[in-house]
Amino acid sequence: PPPAASSSATTLASQSGGVTQMESFLEKFFPEVLKGMKGAKRDAYCKYDNQMLTAFTSSLYIAGVLSSLVASRVTRRVGRQAVMLTGGALFLAGSAVNAAAVNIAMLIVGRMLLGFGVGFTAQAAPLYLAETSPAKWRGAFTTAYHVFLVIGTLAATVANYFTNRIPGWGWRVSLGLAGVPAIVVVLGALFVPDTPSSLVLRGDPDRARAALQRIRGADADVGDEFKDIVLAVEEARRNDEGAFERLRGKGYRHYLVMMVAIPTFFDLTGMIVITVFSPVLFRTVGFDSQKAILGSVILSLVNLFAVVVSTFVVDRAGRRFLFLAGGVAMMLCQVAVAWILADHLGGHHATTMARNYAKGVLVLMCLYTCSFGMSWGPLKWVVPSEIYPVEIRSAGQAMTVSIALSLSFAQTQVFITLLCAMKYAIFIFYAGWVLVMTVFMAALLPETKGVPLEAMRTVWAKHWYWRRFVGDAKQDSQVNCL
Repeated sequence: PPPAASSSATTLASQSGGVTQMESFLEKFFPEVLKGMKGAKRDAYCKYDNQMLTAFTSSLYIAGVLSSLVASRVTRRVGRQAVMLTGGALFLAGSAVNAAAVNIAMLIVGRMLLGFGVGFTAQAAPLYLAETSPAKWRGAFTTAYHVFLVIGTLAATVANYFTNRIPGWGWRVSLGLAGVPAIVVVLGALFVPDTPSSLVLRGDPDRARAALQRIRGADADVGDEFKDIVLAVEEARRNDEGAFERLRGKGYRHYLVMMVAIPTFFDLTGMIVITVFSPVLFRTVGFDSQKAILGSVILSLVNLFAVVVSTFVVDRAGRRFLFLAGGVAMMLCQVAVAWILADHLGGHHATTMARNYAKGVLVLMCLYTCSFGMSWGPLKWVVPSEIYPVEIRSAGQAMTVSIALSLSFAQTQVFITLLCAMKYAIFIFYAGWVLVMTVFMAALLPETKGVPLEAMRTVWAKHWYWRRFVGDAKQDSQVNCL
């Protein structure tokens, strides 16, 4: 269910980007955009500049923000399993409303239902994976969440490629197909146990031990691991004056910084708008509708390959290495794309780009996507889900998700307008942010590979900068060793 939840979330986000350039969809809901596209003198960068059109995509994210604000408390009280079930039901309802839409209002309502589902499942699914995976392979297990995000993107773009050929109502099929992974989430959530940490936190140690035994296998010795979980939860209860209030304290300063920095930097890589609007970008550089969607399929395949490779190396190379190597590669690709667009698109009132240069943009976007898929893509989920202590884990994940969805809303709402105003410089803008985030990670993120969740405080206590906020790590180490 956790991977299926991620697949459902990205399926609906990516489908909207492909649908927004389908002529049958534009003709029914946004005829003024279709008319402007066919205008011979229309600025190449401004073909899709329409606020209501982008609101169709961005409304999902603002709804996700609202639900993520309460998801932390709900997840703590009812558990990860129940929240994933609720999210799946919301996905199913939203996809049905979108597929049956007859006006823009129905489109927005459907997207907001989907957004509520995103807010709940993005809160619970990464925590579920982190809390049930062995410490040695936690990075690979949590990376699986992003693997299925990419599979969802690939499924959405392939669906768009074929439904775009259906005249008149192909967009309905595309939007309705978001219900398929939603059904998997609902059915799957009915057959998995809740996490041991969540069950202990809610006062049910017997079920927690049984769940841990089921997860690790009937013959596994879970005594020591279960003891560590119980001790960590008991410590959380002794300090249970409110997770968000604790974040204001000096001892939690490093967690608060990462809660804000990681989702903020993730969105400022520019990948969220490239994922959602890649068909629009390819139409901008001169591809027709089918080739634009095919270009998005190629990007999704490249992303899937990169994420699968990352799954095998994240617990060997470590988090920091992937962050730094991926950041440098992404920055170089963005600068190269900006250079090609500056020289070969929009000059002398040109509305398309020469074919060879358009293919060059596609190749660079593939390299950029590969670099992202090896680094920020999966690590955005891996690192936040593992660094927070249990007493603030749900709150930390909720804040991470809320910030990420808020920025995704802002970017998807204004990206087309920024592309129209900044033209090729939009890629220089994102390259500058990638430089900043790469330096930040090099200086301030400690390596966390192979460290048990219950002993994560010791990593921060040894860091050259954060140790002044953490204090003495011996007490925390003793909790894990008892």
